[in-house]
Amino acid sequence: MTVTAPTAPPEPLLRRLVGGILRERREAQGRTLRDVARDARVSVAYLSEIERGRKEASSEVLVAVCRALGMGMVDLLGEAYGLLAPQAVVVDLTARAGHDGRPDTVLSLTSVGRTREAGAAPRSAGVGGPTTSGPGAARTAVLRVA
Repeated sequence: MTVTAPTAPPEPLLRRLVGGILRERREAQGRTLRDVARDARVSVAYLSEIERGRKEASSEVLVAVCRALGMGMVDLLGEAYGLLAPQAVVVDLTARAGHDGRPDTVLSLTSVGRTREAGAAPRSAGVGGPTTSGPGAARTAVLRVA
């Protein structure tokens, strides 16, 4: 019997990931391609191709588009990282048992990385619960989901 290791899903092309993030941000602001292209000083056709992941934009163009959208490169790269990084689950080990004797884990589990808004810090587990750093760190565990 031959056992093979599971293969990881292919990672998306960076140009598609970045383009999707820029398009989401533009649409969330209710702006048109023409409006953002004008502010970034690029052609509408070129911005459209960037958003669709068809063109690999230079860092200068990305900075210009980010500025036109009111964001920095760190916001763009942070959101891309959040989408590419393995999903983490934060578990608050101080959760109290519910009326049935089982821990109230519904509010104690928080998915971090893929669901937070652009530029937002990871949410802590539970209400007012500690995250993975600070004085309460010993009471919190981080589980990486592969």
